[in-house]
Amino acid sequence: MRARIADGELLMMNFSRRDALKISAGLTLTTAAGSFSCLEVAKAGPIEVPTIDKLSVRVLVDSASDIFFKPKDVSGVRTEPGRPADPKRPLHSEWGLSLYLEPQRGDERKTFLLDFGWTPEAINGNMELLKLDASKLDALIISHGHFDHWGGLLGFLERHRRDMPADLTMYAGGEDNFCPRYVKMGGGGDLADFGTLDRRDIAKQNVKVVLCEAPVVIGGQAFTTGRITRSSIEKVLPNSLVGFQLKDGAGCNTSHYLPAEMEGKIVPDEHIHEHATCFNLKDKGLIVISSCGHVGIVNSVRQAMAVSGIDKVHAIMGGFHLGPAPADYLTQVVAEIAKLNPDVLIPMHCSGLNFTQEAQRQMPGKVLTTTTGTRITFGI
Repeated sequence: MRARIADGELLMMNFSRRDALKISAGLTLTTAAGSFSCLEVAKAGPIEVPTIDKLSVRVLVDSASDIFFKPKDVSGVRTEPGRPADPKRPLHSEWGLSLYLEPQRGDERKTFLLDFGWTPEAINGNMELLKLDASKLDALIISHGHFDHWGGLLGFLERHRRDMPADLTMYAGGEDNFCPRYVKMGGGGDLADFGTLDRRDIAKQNVKVVLCEAPVVIGGQAFTTGRITRSSIEKVLPNSLVGFQLKDGAGCNTSHYLPAEMEGKIVPDEHIHEHATCFNLKDKGLIVISSCGHVGIVNSVRQAMAVSGIDKVHAIMGGFHLGPAPADYLTQVVAEIAKLNPDVLIPMHCSGLNFTQEAQRQMPGKVLTTTTGTRITFGI
């Protein structure tokens, strides 16, 4: 693996399985030395992708609510409105994303929570109003290191950890997820702190962290893409900046995936270890969930196909980070998504109204919209 800096941007090259093995071995040694507690690294190598019969996805947190939302069926996928248990209390919508995933294989059911929204008030309040049971959770998944995807995590754990399994594991994309993030404020370009996910806070809640820089099977029913190869026309659109820093125990250890000269640098964020969460639905194909898609939704789906060996794509869903996309670029990306020929496309969070409208134009009859509280059922 190689990296270089050009015009202030971090450019990452593809890495081989041999590189991945070095990553795994190097960070395992760091863990063994006691630098980070409750942390493991996924082993590099092929995985056996499981097949499920059904999947229910509850949109626990997203940026919009709609009390007039109507059920809809497209290609064997059903969307239904989510109503709060107390009609005097609305579901809380905010910028961010959290999905409550319930796959089923035969009689075996699993429950995973993917991302945690911006605030604990939103995720905890909506869990209560939708009567979702934290004690059923088999695993937690975090997609990448942006605050609007993990900001509610620690408050969620404080509220619900005692009810969840003692051996609870959280699957993170990789070491990059724990780097500090910054955003530019005002016309002067001053940097503001956009949060650092401190793994010590997770360890205090007795949650083990597995770094999924290589693909991983979760709970025998889901799988992650691992680090996503960037091979399409897509580019990382402007978002945060990232600091490759480890200070007073917080931050990220970049020694195993970046050259030494990158230590301490703050650069435009390329989300090196963002990953997608995926399912293989029996007789239908892949369901690929991209929580924010900074590295490209086409890249993410291609990675899921390569990892699984499955070419049929049933559904692409989640945040695609195309809200800030220029019109000509957006048109190109949607055309590339159309070539993947998914049965349904379900944009959320940062995808943008511009994306939804362009997708509806190029892929008529395939786009399903959702709001906070929506239940999406696959395999009906």
